[in-house]
Amino acid sequence: MPKRTKRPYITLECNECESKNYYIQKTKGKSVEIDDLKPSKFCKKCKSHTKHKAGLK
Repeated sequence: MPKRTKRPYITLECNECESKNYYIQKTKGKSVEIDDLKPSKFCKKCKSHTKHKAGLK
């Protein structure tokens, strides 16, 4: 039986208030470039859609 390995999490942090809002687990087989990942997400503290930057947890 193959040994299971933990996949790393990517945290999305708001650029405005710097609160960590979203935690995304990297999918198996897909390469995700962290530098290219800058989505616009809803921030509960800012109460608006803002750009988020990504980083590994």
